[in-house]
Amino acid sequence: MIVFLIKRLANAVLVMLAVALLAFLIFRFAGDPVELMANEQMSQADRIELREKLGLNDSFLTQFGRFVGNAAQGDFGISYRNGQDVMKLIAERFPATMELALVATVLSLLIGLPLGVLTAIHRGRWYSEGLQFVSIIGVSLPSFVVGILLILVFAVTLGLVPAFGRGDVVQLGWWSTGLLTSSGRASLLLPSLALALYQITLVMRLVRAEMMEVLRSDFIKFARARGVPRWRIYFRHALRNCLMPVVTMTAMNFGSLIAFALITETVFQWPGMGMLFIQAVTFLDMPVMAGYLCIVSFIFVTLNTLVDIAYAVIDPRLRDATR
Repeated sequence: MIVFLIKRLANAVLVMLAVALLAFLIFRFAGDPVELMANEQMSQADRIELREKLGLNDSFLTQFGRFVGNAAQGDFGISYRNGQDVMKLIAERFPATMELALVATVLSLLIGLPLGVLTAIHRGRWYSEGLQFVSIIGVSLPSFVVGILLILVFAVTLGLVPAFGRGDVVQLGWWSTGLLTSSGRASLLLPSLALALYQITLVMRLVRAEMMEVLRSDFIKFARARGVPRWRIYFRHALRNCLMPVVTMTAMNFGSLIAFALITETVFQWPGMGMLFIQAVTFLDMPVMAGYLCIVSFIFVTLNTLVDIAYAVIDPRLRDATR
């Protein structure tokens, strides 16, 4: 087990180094930091002094080593656009994105699991086939199209929920949440649903496939022969055996929700990390772009490593296969 953990951690470190190299190349080749930070009144001598202060005259390896060391401590420099610490900017936006991803994940499970069970136990019925057809549409539609349609129907036409913004938030230390206010919950509904739609279809189709496989197994046939009630067969025996791949997929896709929330955040003007990244791209704010890339990649790598370790704990054969 120790060898397995060391290999997985080493792989995670290598992936993060590759991401750090990509982020550093953004710094080095996307533009001259001095020109982006300088104003019209700055003299040539001040520009040379700023270049020396930023360490831009050092060698490539020296600059990359400094960048990796600073990034490991959460230091990504100063935003060119806002003149503030990048980590502070991201920390202010992180709760909004995390809250959006968490609610989207919960919605995907609350909606996807029952729909998957329904389409599995009533396969062939018209409503089951209809849900299958709708799931294909859900997978195919881009999230920004879904977001615009939701705004048009529920915000513009019906006027039930806000079309943009986060609503009122409550500060709990450094964490801000809108779940404790009515306007915050109303503002969260549409963007979380738009972000969760793709995940809902994946959960539904995976549960359906796993349920149909489990319902054909011998122990289910034996339970039916013993006269076990159908609801217990479906929800206590069959569904429990389908949850492991669902939990794994949900955990691994959680990082994707955070990464690709930037489209949803742009449509709904949600003040999260994705919106911050879009603004950074617009203004060539390279420190913010690099910080966002490293943090999102770290979340991806951490979740994948934890899933691998959990699998190895559950099934020792996976540990033996890596030797």
